[in-house]
Amino acid sequence: MVFARVTLDDYANRVLNVVKAKFGLRDKSEAINKFVEIYGDELVEREASDAYVKKLLTIEEKHFKKHGKKKMSPRELDELCGVRR
Repeated sequence: MVFARVTLDDYANRVLNVVKAKFGLRDKSEAINKFVEIYGDELVEREASDAYVKKLLTIEEKHFKKHGKKKMSPRELDELCGVRR
């Protein structure tokens, strides 16, 4: 956890008060965290958890066991996607 001392202008203060009231939060620190939780993904991607990465690797492994490293032709891909030429 990081501790920070911040200076807010009037508008930022009002926005945080609205976020705090809307979500029933105790203080502006929680309001800042909620605001970042809501809008932070637009600027910075979250890091994948270890469990999520392991799940993806398991799915990939099952796929390769079932299908191998078979390549699809452009025509097969078009048919799969419903594109007509």
